[in-house]
Amino acid sequence: MPLPPDSLLRLSRAEAQAHTRYGRAATFGPLHAAYAGPGLPLNTAWHDGTRAPDAAELAAFEHFCAGFGVAPTLQLLSGAAAGALEGLEARGYHLSGLLHTYLHDLTGLPAPAEEVEETADPAAWAELSAQGFGEGSGPTMRVVAAAPGTRLFVARRRGQPAGSAALSLSGGVAALFGMSTRPEWRGQGVQTALLRARLHAAAQAGADFASVFVTPDAPSERNIRRAGFGLAGARLTFTRPAPP
Repeated sequence: MPLPPDSLLRLSRAEAQAHTRYGRAATFGPLHAAYAGPGLPLNTAWHDGTRAPDAAELAAFEHFCAGFGVAPTLQLLSGAAAGALEGLEARGYHLSGLLHTYLHDLTGLPAPAEEVEETADPAAWAELSAQGFGEGSGPTMRVVAAAPGTRLFVARRRGQPAGSAALSLSGGVAALFGMSTRPEWRGQGVQTALLRARLHAAAQAGADFASVFVTPDAPSERNIRRAGFGLAGARLTFTRPAPP
């Protein structure tokens, strides 16, 4: 089954809506902002894919960020970048990050892996996830694990927890995120198992399609392609330096 023609717009709306789960939230026109805690990469705004934010909305978002002492940072998909770029550049924003955006329909899925289970223990999941992501990631993963609507998955190898991943559903769009593998289990199919399990969970939950973001040319990108995802665009991050 082909992906819906408005997939990227729906993904933008879903991400914007889901992002506000992560803490103190506010909306400024098409920007949906959240502050999750000191020093966390979740302290951003998501653009909902509609019109470009105007100067007043950007100023209000910047004031929101200043109240928490963080640099204004926003995420938007590549399809919306052209319309927003002029206004962002005028206020001093610069491109600070890029992830590839992949989508997958939810038909004809391969059998799910047997060694993946869903867990209701966010503390244990966050601890396992941080082992895969590395030093300093624990606070972020604890916020992710505790967010309403997040489903948590653990992959095992030889009975031991080897990797973790998360899933959320908004507006018929399944977001696959938070995938990490403990160093000693890398290269042994853990990520593939977690992708398959979450695709099946998304289909069973009634999602129309699934999405995932990945660092370009990372090993995870190869796994995502092998799992049947197709490249659909990019997630762009723009940042405006905080005033001294």
